[in-house]
Parts: sequence; structure tokens; C-alpha cells
Amino acid sequence: MKTPRTPYVSTTNACKLCKPLGACLAFRGIAGAIPFLHGSQGCATYMRRYIISHFREPMDIASSSLGEKHAIYGGGPNLKQGLQNVMNKYGAGMIGVATTCLTETIGDDVPLLVKEFRQQMHEQGETAELPGIVTVSTPSYSGTHMEGFHAAVRAVVDQLAVNEEPSQAVNLFPGFVSCADLRYLKEILTDFGIYGVILPDLSETLDGPILSDYEKIPAGGTPMIDIRALGGAQASLEFGRTLGGQPTAGTLMAERFGVKLFQIGMPIGLRETDLLFSILESLSGGPTPQKYDLERGRLLDAYVDGHKYIFGKRAVVYGEEDLVVGLTALLAEIGVQPVLCASGGQSGHFKEAIAAVTADLLPEPPVVREGVDFFEIAEEAEGLAPDLLIGHSKGQRLARKLEVPLIRVGFPIHDRFGGQRILHLGYRGAQELLDRIVNAMIAKKQEDLEVGYGYM
Repeated sequence: MKTPRTPYVSTTNACKLCKPLGACLAFRGIAGAIPFLHGSQGCATYMRRYIISHFREPMDIASSSLGEKHAIYGGGPNLKQGLQNVMNKYGAGMIGVATTCLTETIGDDVPLLVKEFRQQMHEQGETAELPGIVTVSTPSYSGTHMEGFHAAVRAVVDQLAVNEEPSQAVNLFPGFVSCADLRYLKEILTDFGIYGVILPDLSETLDGPILSDYEKIPAGGTPMIDIRALGGAQASLEFGRTLGGQPTAGTLMAERFGVKLFQIGMPIGLRETDLLFSILESLSGGPTPQKYDLERGRLLDAYVDGHKYIFGKRAVVYGEEDLVVGLTALLAEIGVQPVLCASGGQSGHFKEAIAAVTADLLPEPPVVREGVDFFEIAEEAEGLAPDLLIGHSKGQRLARKLEVPLIRVGFPIHDRFGGQRILHLGYRGAQELLDRIVNAMIAKKQEDLEVGYGYM
């Protein structure tokens, strides 16, 4: 009989990040936008540190810089002054205001404060220079960075999109994926002849070229003109199997403007990518371009070639819920047994999503845990004898303890270089992930043998 686990209250190395951090990332993917945190200066500093160490790019996050007295008297004056400062210093085309634990707890009505700020600007005759201001409620104690990300994207659509003339454009809400993933998605849409509006688009704002002069607001991001025209699109594509039943940007577009919604899983692996391409064929009215048929064929060939090195290996997968679902779909296809799928998220759909992508592919279903931290993940993993871990850098200590390889994916990746350029999506992304997994297993075998080998 399994010994009952001793209950504990604290969180040990959370398998998630805070909600306003996700909102800041989403706002950074909009052209001319500045993320703004209504809270203490420490919140902005912490989030900048996390984001910069992964993307290796400067990241400005404005703050209302509240102190002790504002917790009593409210942060309205600081918010208004902060908005004025951002307007004067940056000339932002949009300011994305996300709340924090402090301001949610003291009860600041941010939409009302912004309305008052607009009125004050109008009375001073400065409305011509007033940028768009989007507000979103993101207290950390109510969710993860992914919930903050999705909430910010929905808020942008809710507060800026209008019902434009019908067009053949396609809205794409990919969730939080890498800069390389976003560039690949844009390439795919272009090759299908589809004008796609990706919201948000971090591909240049957080992975741009070297510049001779520092830009206060980096080039790139989803143009405001495209955001305003979202309501006229022929369809919306939204990635995320755990989003079902939740209010999202895609569901809002469907309800308010009648834009047809395709909500699918993150296209990681063969089957999930096949589903994406079948939808793109129907939207474009044409076949999949040959280059992607070739990518698919090379991927299948690699599945066969790599099978002998990884079949039956046992993996622990952790991170953001929808990324874990997509990675699990890939593992099930290539013959790796996911023994534990874990996330700090608590959508309520995680277990059913894992079951959906592994149906008829695995000899036994994986253990699925949501709302967990790394103490719980480690406790569970030690009894499952995994051969590898797949997730972000925060699992490094566990991988070292278990003496197994860690395949770094997702966010944050602090202890390796190029995390923003890891490709996860599509046939090309599956190919890169497969190669990394196979090579990690080969390297582990070489290291464990007293006499290594140079030929496989």
C-alpha cells in the first residue's frame, strides 16, 4: 500500500509563472505597444529578468511603481502619471495595462481610472496624441502566465477589434510559441496564399536583428490596423486543446462578429500538424504546397530511422498545458512512453486533452497531474523510472538528480542559448524535436558505457 503523502502548504519551485508576465509577453507582440504593470516596481523588474534571460533581447515594462501608502490610498494617481510618462517618453501606439496582486487586492478599478485619464487628456486638448490603452485583469494568485497571456490577447480583441468589411483574411491565435514557430507559421500561411493576421507576433519584437541604435519600441508585432480589422476575417484559427469552454479571443470573434472558429491542438507532431494543414487547404481552396509534403515525407522517414533508438523509452513531460499536450502527441507517435504529464496550469481539460492525443497509441496511459510544482513532479517521477525529461530549464535539477537527459523546450530556457529559436510546430518542428530526442538517447548511452562507440 502506498504511504499517504504528508500534506504541505508551500509551493516548491512552481511549474508556472505569474499571470501578468504572460500579459506583458502578449502585449509585446503588438506593433508600437508598451506593456505597463499597475503595481510595484519589483513586479516589472522580476518579469523583465525572466523574459530577457530567455530571449536575450531588451524588454521594457512600464510600472506605476506603487509603494506602501498606495496600498491604503489607492494607486490611481500613480497609474495616470505613469501613462503620461510612457506617452511622453516612448510615443507608444498602444499601452497594455495589466494588473498585479497588489492592485487587485486593494480593489483599484483600472478601466475606470483609464476612462478618467482619457477624460483629463480630453480636457487638456491632448486626445490627438492619446494611444490605444487596453486593460486586463491579471492577479498572479488567480492563474498562470498562460492564462494571463490568453486574457491579454482576448482583451486586445475585445477593446480594439471592429466589424470591418468581409475579407479573405484568417486570424491566427497561436498562443505562446517561440519566435521560430511564429516565423514558420507566417511562412506556411504565405505559401498557402492566405493573408494571415497572427496575434500576438513576437517573432521580431523579441528576436530582432542587431541595430546600431537602440530602439525604445522594437520594430515588428501585429499592426494595429490588422487588429482593428479582425472582425472581417473569413475564419479564426486558435491553438489549444485545453481552451475548450473558456472565453478566448477566438470565441469572442465568433460570438461578436460571426467569424468561424477552428480551435485545434498545438500542431506538434504528425497528426496534429495534418489537422492544421487540412484546415488550411479548406480555407485557401488549394492543396498543400509540395515543400510541406516533402517535409512530411522526410519526417515519416525519420520516424522509421530513429525508432530503434527511442522505442519504449519513458519520458516525463512538463510545462504549459497545451505545449505538454502537443509534445505528448509527438512522443506517442515516435514510440516513447510518456509516464508523467505535468503542468502548473489548472484548466480542468488537461487530462482529457492528453487522452485525446494518445488514444490507440500507447500501451498504458500516462499519469497526468495539473496544478503541481516541481516538488510534486519529482516525488511522482522518482517512482516511474524515466529515461528522459522534456520541458523548460526549471527541470534541470530534477534531471540531474535522476541522471537522465533534459530536452529543453518552451519557456523559460535560462541555462542554454537560443531558446527563442527552438522550433516546435509543424512537420519541421517535429523533425527538429525528434532529432534532439534521438541524439540525447544516443549520447546518454555513450556516456554510460565504460567503452564508448563511434558508430551506431
